[in-house]
Amino acid sequence: MSSGTIIHSGGCHCKKVRWQVEAPPSVVVWQCNCSNCSMRGNIHFIVPSSRFKLIGDSEQYLTTYTFGSHAAKHLFCKICGITSFYIPRSNPDGIAVTVKCVDDGTISNVEVKLFDGGNWEKSYEQSSIAALSKLDGETL
Repeated sequence: MSSGTIIHSGGCHCKKVRWQVEAPPSVVVWQCNCSNCSMRGNIHFIVPSSRFKLIGDSEQYLTTYTFGSHAAKHLFCKICGITSFYIPRSNPDGIAVTVKCVDDGTISNVEVKLFDGGNWEKSYEQSSIAALSKLDGETL
């Protein structure tokens, strides 16, 4: 485990999808206004995919929705419909974790940053979001 990180657990509403993610107790989350995120009210933090692990038989309860560029993979529970994490267009090598789907007790602070998904390319270029799915020392 990296210095300054802990293991957070979480998942969907019905608990059929469960996971663990290695991240700091204080997270920077992204509030996106793209058509999908704004309809769901999604606020997420991004980690390298190697720091995210599905638990047990969770995978059998997942299904995927894509739209537009089809680069983002919106995974959601087949039973309750909750998207507790997904693979974001901005970070196809990472995982976007829905902060409200993290179990209570491990997140100490949340800083919200805005991502203008309505103007995706411009926001991507102006933000540091692409670096968030890289491990320490990796480059873009």
